[in-house]
Amino acid sequence: MSLTMHSASVPVFSRLLGNMLGWLDRAEAHAKARNFDPTNYLGLRLAPDMLPLVRQIQIASDGAKGCVSRLAGVEIPKWEDQEASLDDLRARIRKTIDYVQSFDAARLDGSDSRAITVPMRSGDALQFNGESFLKHFAMPNFYFHATTTYALLRQAGVELGKIDFLGRG
Repeated sequence: MSLTMHSASVPVFSRLLGNMLGWLDRAEAHAKARNFDPTNYLGLRLAPDMLPLVRQIQIASDGAKGCVSRLAGVEIPKWEDQEASLDDLRARIRKTIDYVQSFDAARLDGSDSRAITVPMRSGDALQFNGESFLKHFAMPNFYFHATTTYALLRQAGVELGKIDFLGRG
């Protein structure tokens, strides 16, 4: 099988999002074993000026659904950012997995050369072709927020290892 835009995006997003579900399960078990409310994790930050864990997961979710939507040339669905528990975050992750997996390979065929515009909060916009967007913007952004989520949970004492980040098989 050759590398395609679909194989370089949908399964990659699905796998790491699935791994994130496991991290949240481990975080909940960690909190229960130590007798504290697992919602305490939602506000975790590595630095005062960074976004909290809940936003890291929301942004990773938005990045995955935004990437496949842009590659397919369809409007990105807007989801409320109202998650207030680990269960809410798990539901959002599952919804994201279902969404990205709804894109079959044919929907992403030819997207490597599709013109992609990413609006920025500043009012500017970044311009890419599909391949550059996937390789140099969407994936690094997704991994940044997933890695930050992992780091926040590790810093909080949740017993996660490298294989929990990478996944098995």
